[in-house]
Amino acid sequence: MISTRVLIIEDDLEINRLITRYIQKEGYETQAAYNGKEALAYIANEEYQLIILDLMLPIVEGQDILRRIRETKTTPVIVLSAKDREMDKISMLELGADDYITKPFTIGELIARVKAHLRRYTGFQLSLAAVAPKVLKHGDLELDTGSCELTVKGQKKPLTAKEYAILKLFLSNPTRVFAKSHIFQAVWQEESMSDDNTVMVHINRIRTKIEKDPSKPVYIQTVWGFGYKLGEEG
Repeated sequence: MISTRVLIIEDDLEINRLITRYIQKEGYETQAAYNGKEALAYIANEEYQLIILDLMLPIVEGQDILRRIRETKTTPVIVLSAKDREMDKISMLELGADDYITKPFTIGELIARVKAHLRRYTGFQLSLAAVAPKVLKHGDLELDTGSCELTVKGQKKPLTAKEYAILKLFLSNPTRVFAKSHIFQAVWQEESMSDDNTVMVHINRIRTKIEKDPSKPVYIQTVWGFGYKLGEEG
């Protein structure tokens, strides 16, 4: 059985040790990194099911690490930051973060979010292994549900786990109009959104990857006052 491994990237020794201790109590394996250079070495050579990433790090900053992660991996990333402005959160979500927790935080909240992300990610991986893969097509889009790979006009486009789940939702229901709350419930598997920007940011990230002109989307169109739908022409 493959163990569940969590990489904790936090330069504050006490906070890193605290997070490590509580995550290990849940039965997960951990690896601690205390600066950006060390973190990138672990990411390049090891596989993790979740990454906890502080933004203010020595040598290489957290946002640069997040960019590097999203170049090749779909691993869930929880960002930790003392910055609590809405735009700070939006910018990290746009870079590919799956969650954003402001400091100071309670260890109970962090562990709850860790368990929730791991439950979805590992369940997502198991469902992929259990279901016969198929390719969902729409216009120039092809989404391979076996390899989780997206191609646009034959060119591969990397997706995070959340982006994949959203795009699969649309391609599997080509005539349905989705409210933001419906997308959030289907993908995050929670009843209510923490804020209204979460779905919007992920949709915008998908558009940058699949649309010729993201400001004039063809594939994922906005239904004003309600939500989003898959474009008829593609």
